[in-house]
Amino acid sequence: MNGPLLFLPLIPLLPFAGFLLNGLFGSRLPKPLVTLIALLAPLGSLAIVVHDAYLYWSGALAVPAIEHSAPAWISAGTLHIDFGFVFDQLSLTMLLIITGVGFLIHIYSVGYMAHEEGYWRYFAYLNLFLFFMTVLVLAGNALLMFVGWEGVGLASYLLIGFYFKRTSAADAGKKAFVVNRIGDFGFLIGIFLLLANFGTLSFSEIATKLAANPGWQGGVLTCIALCLLLGATGKSAQLPLYVWLPDAMEGPTPVSALIHAATMVTAGVYMIARNHALFDRSPLALTVIAIVGTATALLAATIALVQTDIKRVLAYSTVSQLGYMFLGCGVAAYSAAVFHLMTHAFFKALLFLAAGSVIHGLGGEQDLRKMGGLRKKMPITFWTMTAAVFAIAGFFPFAGFFSKDAILYAAFLQGTNGKIFWAVGVFTALLTSFYMFRLWYLAFLGKPRSPELHPHESPWSMLGPLVILAALSVGGGWIGIEKFGGFLSPAVGPMPTKGGSSSLELTLSIAAVALAIVGWLIAHLLYFAKPEKPAQLAASVSGPYKLLLNKYWVDELYGAVIVKPILAVSRFLLEWLVEFAILGGLAWLLAGLAMLSGAILQKWQSGNLRSYAAWLAAGAAALLLFALVPWTSVLANFGIHLNLVHFYGAGR
Repeated sequence: MNGPLLFLPLIPLLPFAGFLLNGLFGSRLPKPLVTLIALLAPLGSLAIVVHDAYLYWSGALAVPAIEHSAPAWISAGTLHIDFGFVFDQLSLTMLLIITGVGFLIHIYSVGYMAHEEGYWRYFAYLNLFLFFMTVLVLAGNALLMFVGWEGVGLASYLLIGFYFKRTSAADAGKKAFVVNRIGDFGFLIGIFLLLANFGTLSFSEIATKLAANPGWQGGVLTCIALCLLLGATGKSAQLPLYVWLPDAMEGPTPVSALIHAATMVTAGVYMIARNHALFDRSPLALTVIAIVGTATALLAATIALVQTDIKRVLAYSTVSQLGYMFLGCGVAAYSAAVFHLMTHAFFKALLFLAAGSVIHGLGGEQDLRKMGGLRKKMPITFWTMTAAVFAIAGFFPFAGFFSKDAILYAAFLQGTNGKIFWAVGVFTALLTSFYMFRLWYLAFLGKPRSPELHPHESPWSMLGPLVILAALSVGGGWIGIEKFGGFLSPAVGPMPTKGGSSSLELTLSIAAVALAIVGWLIAHLLYFAKPEKPAQLAASVSGPYKLLLNKYWVDELYGAVIVKPILAVSRFLLEWLVEFAILGGLAWLLAGLAMLSGAILQKWQSGNLRSYAAWLAAGAAALLLFALVPWTSVLANFGIHLNLVHFYGAGR
């Protein structure tokens, strides 16, 4: 190891130790001990990350990137791959988010999951998820990143399907697993292409070779970038592979906060930023990323407008916000994308955890139409969620304002296409403001719509993380994109600012905030001032309303075009080829051989003494013929040479 980062490997190993202890012995341990193990693991990782961050910021580290190289993992010819961990500005930022927000979600889970069956199993899975996510972020080469990549897919499958006795949860886990495998196939092909064209999978070595060949543009680099993009669209729930994330709400709410706010879904954005040197050489790939992100942001925002499940609104909001991050990567504003990744981790984790507090206080109710008037019954939940709503809507001075506007400003500077991306982005911001304030009004304001529900505030084990995340949602963006971008620039390159000015940036920010205010006013009119209007409006435009309510029938389209044909072919192959042709044919063959053998044996076992005597004589004659005839000479006449010593003896 270089430098003073003596505890770097422990960042992933501590959560893995927590997984092993609770996974192997948790069912026999008392609940307080399970809780202690589950909390100490992420806390230890967080402490190490903070320690290493202090060393970095204090100047104790002599170089900007530290690699921890273990013994060789794969060594074949000129190919050498080890368990290399890279600690730089990008991985430091991600580790602070993952371990910090992850630890808060662990604390929240203690109260939320207190009475759930499989308490130890839940925390074992949660620790396992943190282990794989930290491996993904620390990986210094694409193959080790792929190990973490697949690992978080496994852990997410286990967590989404935690309530496996419920069919919908089991199906959601399988859906997430299968859809992510499609994207992972693209990532794997990208890894093979990297190896074939660079002879290495080390990110630093790939960047060095690209820097040494400034004329290498497009071509195979575009193919590699598009393959990696396919993997990113799967993990980060972008078009066309976004369909798994809304269904993943079947898992426990803290899982939604961890996976869908701060960790797994941001892995695609992180992977693109980590490989920025490659993507920068392919303008086509960057354009595709920007188009995918912009289209996903708009599509998901429109679906969120009419959803009635509080967690589903937040799920589609996550898909939409991830679209903004992809847009940032697509215009080469990687620092802005990671900046929004960070602030989004704060306010989206807060939104999910506050929604979980509401669900907990209402005894499991998730339908917004049955809520209302919770502000007085759940004041802390209300005020913390209010901070998150204003942050995601992009109001100054909340965190989302700074990061979202940085992406939109960078997009605006990218010529005609960039201005189109900006226009779609600010319109999506208006929709975001509307559907988030719609949720806010339906849940917390107005009159209670279900007298049978008896809401109550959550315990402090759940409220404490909400308060901390609320503070981060308010002030998490105050560092500003200039300082944040300057900090990240050694790892992801500088922010694109060509053609920009402070007055233009201010004008665009004012326009974005004005549209956010318009979204708030529309939500206020429809869901507070005139609450009867939404039903009337839905009836008057029933076609578009049903289109959005049914999520554009994308799942049904995938089912008809992809799933059902594959199932039909699979059933044909299974039922006809395997069961009928192979297994059935084998059964018929064995049955035929048995019948033929039986028929022959039946002739032998006739019960006739003269027949038995004839068969005995024939057998004796055959033995004598075999023993007396010099078969070696006979066969030699036909060109066949055998060693029959074994049959005749050495002297014959």
